[in-house]
Amino acid sequence: MTVHTTIDSPLGELLLAGEESATARGGTALASLSVPGQKRGATVRDDWTEDAGAFTEIAAQLRAYFDGRLTRFDIEHTAGGSDFQRRVWQALEDIPYGTTLSYGAIAARIGAPRAAVRAVGTAIGANPLLVVRPCHRVIGADGALTGYAGGLERKRHLLDLESAHRSGPAAEATA
Repeated sequence: MTVHTTIDSPLGELLLAGEESATARGGTALASLSVPGQKRGATVRDDWTEDAGAFTEIAAQLRAYFDGRLTRFDIEHTAGGSDFQRRVWQALEDIPYGTTLSYGAIAARIGAPRAAVRAVGTAIGANPLLVVRPCHRVIGADGALTGYAGGLERKRHLLDLESAHRSGPAAEATA
């Protein structure tokens, strides 16, 4: 059964969708985290159930992240995507808090040829877990902010947040 809720954040309202899970902290595995106007963002379906309580643990971790007290999420998420997308998404999860990598560096990390940069960008754009799976940490080879499904202003906000907290209390905090 898919459950959903919305929470307020510095990025605006976040739509959380998940599946009940006996192994997830808080009992819900996150399937999607999206913002209004997001490219390919989730929309609530008629067969989904509103249940804010199912996301208590996830919401607490998101608040801690936005407050600069959490640098790495410990949130179970549902499987999805192709094998290639899952490899790219794992590479995103391995980017340290407060740092950035280029699309080319992500391609190299997953063993893909440099010519696969466009495919890497497409896989990153299909990431259903904004913030939690930190696609905002991927930038252009020249250091430019490019291609964030939630909008470049939100990407800048997240990078600024992490930069401000990189050497502060969040530097020692993890989930």
